[in-house]
Amino acid sequence: MTVTVTATSKKDPTKTASATVNVVAPGQVAPTANVQVALYTIAPAGAGNVSVQFGLDTNYGLTTWTQPVPAGGGAVPIFVAGMKANTLYHMRGVVQFGDGTQFMDADQTFTTGAIPAAQLPNITATTTAGMTPQSGVEMLDLINFSGSTALSGVITDLNGNVLWAYDPGTSVPAGVSIQPVKLLPNGHFLFTFTVSTAGLASSSVLQEVDLTGSVVWQMTSAQLNQALAASCAASGIGCNLTILGTHHDFVLLPNGHLILIADTNQFISGTTVNGDVLIDLDENHKPVWLWNEFDHLDINRRPMGFPDWTHTNAVIYSADDGNLIISIRHQNWLVKVDYANGTGAGDILWKLGYQGDFALLNADGTADTNAADWFFAQHGPSFVSTNTTGKFSLVLYPTAPTYSFFGGNAAVLKNGNVEFCESAGGPGTAGDIYEVTQDSSAQTVWHMLITGQFAYRGQRIPSFYPGVQW
Repeated sequence: MTVTVTATSKKDPTKTASATVNVVAPGQVAPTANVQVALYTIAPAGAGNVSVQFGLDTNYGLTTWTQPVPAGGGAVPIFVAGMKANTLYHMRGVVQFGDGTQFMDADQTFTTGAIPAAQLPNITATTTAGMTPQSGVEMLDLINFSGSTALSGVITDLNGNVLWAYDPGTSVPAGVSIQPVKLLPNGHFLFTFTVSTAGLASSSVLQEVDLTGSVVWQMTSAQLNQALAASCAASGIGCNLTILGTHHDFVLLPNGHLILIADTNQFISGTTVNGDVLIDLDENHKPVWLWNEFDHLDINRRPMGFPDWTHTNAVIYSADDGNLIISIRHQNWLVKVDYANGTGAGDILWKLGYQGDFALLNADGTADTNAADWFFAQHGPSFVSTNTTGKFSLVLYPTAPTYSFFGGNAAVLKNGNVEFCESAGGPGTAGDIYEVTQDSSAQTVWHMLITGQFAYRGQRIPSFYPGVQW
């Protein structure tokens, strides 16, 4: 509430001074369904914004994002996430009022719960002496070995301590793997849970969850097929198409649309052929654009054979022109598709890779005809910069036996280092994630080893809160 205080001079009662102050009741801290997430609620009376500072002591050190006070005042609930399990934390709300004044709540404490030992991933993280990794937290989508009960949707600090995990329980089918998880602009997480049979998606569940693990929205592969049928009837999009499952990747566009990768079968000349489609869902999760590999690629080009003809494993958005780039593992290509922000005809604009639309040149300008110099069975492309000359440099070229037989991703971090994930490093016994410098020596800055699980992807994100860098 707002209180006006008036003071009168003892020496001269005719002289007074008044001030208006904002009085805020102490915030309330409560547990949530996630043992590592607290709910902090504070109710300012006037217009303003609220954030929560928290940490292991009253120096705090971490902060949530800032949330607005409702018009006319009222309760502002903020989920506080990023805390180690079974640990006491201090926290306080900070209210910034519209008139420039600030209120800091009294210190409050919250003790997180424990993660059952059988669910705790086996993670070791090491920073090289004298090196400083890119700040933030590490978001992992892990794949369990047979019989493992460890959690697979996990976020850790850079020391390998688990700060957050999601257990979907019975809300998804048994035997699913996460392909992948991403932090959304609203602070929720979007998961693709995929059931694979012989390496191909056979069913799937898309789930959007908040920090407590509550499911905000979900779509099964059966529901996606229903949406495609409805779209066919309404607009002719999605006709004669049945998808098996979404898999490997998705991308959220600036306009709120979601591009999914899904697989589908066709029976051609007595052979079952599995290919992929891109499906554009609008903000209401309705299909509004579709691209089918069977319409644009040569069915007779099959470097990896049948039935897994294409095995598309990534999609990224090209902000310059509104088009899409996809990674087609079993064609050994990156392919640019004419999407044009939903108005494109779907033509293939170019194919990068062996037998594609580009040539490799040696340093002296002569043609490089060695097929082995191209990438093969690639995963996880990302943009480094825009409109370059096309000259590439090798960041790291390890000698055997450092390799991963599937999966992985790579990205340039804000500090200029490169982070990459070997899904099945070890080789083939664990998940390995590295941060390395881009100089000629490619020094290892930071390394995370996950034993007992593969790491489909590892992503350095600034914090749990979009727009907040820890």
